[in-house]
Amino acid sequence: MKLKLTLVILAASLFVSSALAISQTGSPAQQAPASKTASVAPSASDIAAAKASHKVWVNLETGIYHKGGRWYGKTKNGKFMTPDDAKKAGYKPAKRD
Repeated sequence: MKLKLTLVILAASLFVSSALAISQTGSPAQQAPASKTASVAPSASDIAAAKASHKVWVNLETGIYHKGGRWYGKTKNGKFMTPDDAKKAGYKPAKRD
């Protein structure tokens, strides 16, 4: 009887703590998967550093990478990579940059 009561209390505490975590961060369905999205938009200094190190900006939604131009570091869902890494991952270069 004591073991059942302990298990019930443990299960209830786990339920309450997970409910509190969800209420503070939103439902799990509202949270974007971390592996596909950029966590924070790059700053102007991040963009300048990436350009200086000859990195490309990969738009993860379209599968296109930019060497410079209008969309470099500006799309909502992207990341910096070397051109070789972008090609190896199957991303295609932008037709216009």
